[in-house]
Amino acid sequence: MPLPAARPRALDSPLLPKVFRWMSRCHVWAYRRSGGRVGYHWRVGAALRKPAPTLLLDHRGRRSGRVFTTPLIFLRDGADVVVVASQGGRPEHPQWYRNLLSSPDTTVQIKGDLVPVRARTADAAERDALWPLLLDLYADFGTYQSWTSREIPVMILEPR
Repeated sequence: MPLPAARPRALDSPLLPKVFRWMSRCHVWAYRRSGGRVGYHWRVGAALRKPAPTLLLDHRGRRSGRVFTTPLIFLRDGADVVVVASQGGRPEHPQWYRNLLSSPDTTVQIKGDLVPVRARTADAAERDALWPLLLDLYADFGTYQSWTSREIPVMILEPR
């Protein structure tokens, strides 16, 4: 197995969250308007040769109360949907993860389907079982984990 790439210095740039936010808004716009025909397959990084499926996750701001939407790579695990709070290996958890901790009932859009879900953080045993499957889906998750000292949370979205 090759060694992970060195952690990019730009990862700590205050500009990066703004770039993520802009890219996410564009992704959400195209995905919603096309019913997932545009934006369902993520083709960046490790997914360039092996596209990964994406969904749109709605989450309520824990302070503002506003509803936000974030595109995320996902894995199906039976009836559950699994997402990863990697934030590209940045040192802090993504906002959507913290928002789900305070307001776990939400919806996801997978292609044209809206699915009500309840979010929870995978326990250690679940994470250990799911992590290899997530790395097979999108190998960059392993690189992101090597770039941060926090354990990247795995979220299980259970249908309601």
